[in-house]
Amino acid sequence: MKKIQTISLFPSVLEGYTSQSMMWKAAERQIVDYEHIDLREFGLGPRRQVDDTPYGGGDGMLLRPEPIVAAIEAAKSKIEGRKSKVILMTPRGKTLTQARAKELAESSDDLIFICPRYEGYDERIVEHVDEQISIGKYILTGGELPALVVIDSVVRLLPGVLGGAQSAEIESFSHGDNLEFPQYTRPAEFQGEKVPDVLLNGNHAEIARWREEHSK
Repeated sequence: MKKIQTISLFPSVLEGYTSQSMMWKAAERQIVDYEHIDLREFGLGPRRQVDDTPYGGGDGMLLRPEPIVAAIEAAKSKIEGRKSKVILMTPRGKTLTQARAKELAESSDDLIFICPRYEGYDERIVEHVDEQISIGKYILTGGELPALVVIDSVVRLLPGVLGGAQSAEIESFSHGDNLEFPQYTRPAEFQGEKVPDVLLNGNHAEIARWREEHSK
């Protein structure tokens, strides 16, 4: 069973998503075990401070290194004896691809995600990180949504999560940059638009050719 932990100031955001749909089914089937760690628990002083102003000036606050590193160490202590990969969600990371999601799914490593907030984080935490991942060239208010994107893309590829044995193999981006072929269901005609005849004739060879031709 793969253990996935997140470190966040808003763990309820992550809990809400991983307790639904296929993410929940993966946990119910004991394929994955989620744990969402509240960074505030590792804050400093009576106010549990996790951020401070940046040296050199500038707008906003940065996450301090001490709480994050303490949270990473706590997460690792929960999987003592097992290998783990600490992943920092940041625009500076390598862009997530389907191929990388598959590699993470197939790896025996447990996963620990750091979800930054505010204007960012003290650069010294990078020394405690194994990989930096981005989900695109845009900025969000925090790392929770990016972490959930990676978690979803990985968990659905774990054996036993998706319903069909070939579901993940025929999806878009499963083979390079190819996009999946168009798909249809009932009714056979909707608002004057009909399902292609080839999909209704029961000839599996012709259907396979049509799907290959219409994959981009």
